[in-house]
Amino acid sequence: MTITTETMTITRELVPEQRRAEFVDALFGINFPMQLEPCIFAIASELSSDYHGGYWHFYSLGNGGFHMAPDDDERFTVRSENGYEGRMSADALGITACLYAFSRLSFVASEGIARVYAMHYHLLRAYAMDHAEVAAIVAATD
Repeated sequence: MTITTETMTITRELVPEQRRAEFVDALFGINFPMQLEPCIFAIASELSSDYHGGYWHFYSLGNGGFHMAPDDDERFTVRSENGYEGRMSADALGITACLYAFSRLSFVASEGIARVYAMHYHLLRAYAMDHAEVAAIVAATD
């Protein structure tokens, strides 16, 4: 018996402005604007005193996942609950904040959406494993 394993690169695509609302509604429903999005923004503020709000990009992942990230070219100083301290791009900060939010909400949200958050945590974490800043993302979230 031969077992073959292939490494699959998970792609991502920027969600166009005109499709953002319908895209997140299909994934999370009313939970996105009422629960998930504010949680992600709050976590970004907790993680980095350099973060002061702004426009965020939405991304669709090739494995069915989702993440969002600030539209910023600056690097952010990040300090996480587990003692990690370092600098991250806006993209890595967004991934980290989304992972935190998916994890936290999977424990406190109602059962149905909690499962959705848990699934999205794993889909995003799989994508993050090929990110250029995977070491920082993992250090900040594990």
